[in-house]
Amino acid sequence: LNKLMIRNKYPLPRIDDLMDHLRGASVFLMIDLRSRYHQIRVKESDIPKTTFRTRYGRCEYVVMRFGVTNAPTVFIDYMNRIFRSFLDRFVVVFINDILVYSRSLEDHREHLRLVLEVLRER
Repeated sequence: LNKLMIRNKYPLPRIDDLMDHLRGASVFLMIDLRSRYHQIRVKESDIPKTTFRTRYGRCEYVVMRFGVTNAPTVFIDYMNRIFRSFLDRFVVVFINDILVYSRSLEDHREHLRLVLEVLRER
C-alpha cells in the first residue's frame, strides 16, 4: 500500500519556531497520544484499500493504522485543525505530542481543561 501512495508533503514545524512560543511560560504538560492513529477513521471509500488476508479470512482497517506512509502527516494536520484556536497561545502540536504551556498555574488549569475538553469531544 505504501508503494502506491502519493507522499503527503505536509511540513513539520521547525523546533526553533516552536520554542519561540514557549518564552515566558513556566508551567508545562506534555500529552502523548499513545493510540493516536486509531482515533482517526479511514474514509469509507478507502477501507477496501486496506484489506489483507489471513488464514482466518479477510480483514479491513476502519481506523488509520501505524506504518502507513501518510499517517504522521494526516495526524498532525488533524491535530492542528482541532486545536487551531489554541495554537501559538498555549498549545504546540508536534508529531504525536501535545504540549500545553502557560505562564501561571491558574492559567494552566484552564488551558488544560480546554485541551481535554476538545480531546473528549473528538
